[in-house]
Amino acid sequence: MWRFLAGAAASFLFLTGAFLLWQSRAQGPGLPGAPAARAAGAPFFSASQPLEAPEASAKTREEKRFSRYDKNKDGKIAADEYFAGRRRFFDKLDIDHNGTLTFQEYAAKAIDKFKGADGDHNGWLSAAEFATTAAPAAKRRSNSCSCARTAPPPPAENNASED
Repeated sequence: MWRFLAGAAASFLFLTGAFLLWQSRAQGPGLPGAPAARAAGAPFFSASQPLEAPEASAKTREEKRFSRYDKNKDGKIAADEYFAGRRRFFDKLDIDHNGTLTFQEYAAKAIDKFKGADGDHNGWLSAAEFATTAAPAAKRRSNSCSCARTAPPPPAENNASED
């Protein structure tokens, strides 16, 4: 509880400081490098002064994507460069490295998972066997508290005799 209160107090102080800093900037002189100071009471945005969009980066999204694929930076994407990522995945699946994928190679992980789960080797999975094929649950992050959590003590038994 104390941590929560300390965090809330620190947040309050931080926000108060930010607000006061903001207010002092609003009433003080303009920022360095900003356009000429506006007249007191004049609106910040006006119809006579249209807003301008910021400059875009030199490389567009597609240019960046092109650059990632163009491994030798020659300005062209060869077929080998384009299929490099897919080829690595294909090579992992192509167990006998003959350049073709059979269904068994394509489904190897699933077949191995089924065989591993089929404990009695009867060719089908019971509900209990099927439950072992589920993806593992996502790991929960531990909290940052280094203190050991212990179970609360059991309630004290009342051994008082009745009259």
